[in-house]
Amino acid sequence: MSSSCGSCSSGQKDGDKTSAAHALQNELISSTLKRIKYKIFVMSGKGGVGKSSVAVNIAAALADKGFKVGILDVDIHGPSVPHLLGITGQLEVERGNLVVPKKVNENLHVVSMESLLKDPDQAVLWRGPMKTSAIRQFISDVQWGDLDFLVIDSPPGTGDEPMTVLKTIPESLAVVVTTPQEISLADVRKAINFLQYAKANIMGVVENMSGLICPHCKEHIDLFKKGGGEQLAEKYGLPFLGAIPLDPTAVVAADLGKPVVLLEEDSPAKTAFRDVADKIAKAAESSLEIASSTHI
Repeated sequence: MSSSCGSCSSGQKDGDKTSAAHALQNELISSTLKRIKYKIFVMSGKGGVGKSSVAVNIAAALADKGFKVGILDVDIHGPSVPHLLGITGQLEVERGNLVVPKKVNENLHVVSMESLLKDPDQAVLWRGPMKTSAIRQFISDVQWGDLDFLVIDSPPGTGDEPMTVLKTIPESLAVVVTTPQEISLADVRKAINFLQYAKANIMGVVENMSGLICPHCKEHIDLFKKGGGEQLAEKYGLPFLGAIPLDPTAVVAADLGKPVVLLEEDSPAKTAFRDVADKIAKAAESSLEIASSTHI
C-alpha cells in the first residue's frame, strides 16, 4: 500500500515539475513577444508556391527600410530560409542558454532549424509534440531583443507547425501566399478556412508567380495565368497585398543567397516585393491602431 502511494507521490511531483516548467516557458514567451511590435505569419495551403521566398524578401525589404526585423523559420523538415539568405553554420548560445539569431545585416536576424544541425543534409525525424516544443523554444530561448517585425515562415498546409504558431502567437497577422492556378487556389481556400476556424487575424493574400517577365523583351507573359489570388481575396473579403511576377533575376538572386530586394539593380520582382512590404507595414500599423481603439 505504502509503495503504491509512494509511486503516486513521485508521479505527482514529476507532473508538478512539468507544469512549472511549462508555466515558466509561457512567461518567457510572453516576455519575448512583448518586445516585438508586429508578428507576420506567412503561410500557404500548398507547397511549391514560393512562400519562403516571399517571406524572406518581405523581411529583407522591411529591414532595408530601417525596421528591426527577425525571421523565424519554423519549417522543421524543409527549412530553406538559410539558403535564400546565404547563411551557413550553427547558432551560438550565450550565457543563460539563450540562442543568438544569425545576423544577415544590422537590421535582419534569423533563426532556422537548419542552423541547429551539424549536418544541413540531415533529416529531422520528429512528430507533433517535438515540433511543438521546438517552435516554443524558438521564441522562449532565443535572444530576439526589440523588433519591429518578426516574420514567421511556416511549412505549407494546416498541420502542427501553423497550429502551434497560432496558439503561441495569437496576435500574429497571417499573410497567405498562393499562385494563380486553381490547383493552388483550392488548397489556399482550405488554409483560409483553417485561419478563420482558428480565429486568426488575416492580413491579406499575395499572388506569387503571377505571370513571367521575359528576360529578353521584358514583356509580361501569363505563363501560369494571372489574377487568381486577387479574385480569391475578393471572394473572401480579404485585402489583396500584391502580385509577384516570375522574374529570372529573382531566381539568380535566390541561388546566390541574396534576396532580390537587396540587389542594386532594379527588376520587376524587386519592385513588386517592395510594394508588398510597404502594404504590410501600413496594414500592420493600422491593425495595432484598431486593436488599441477597441481594447480600452
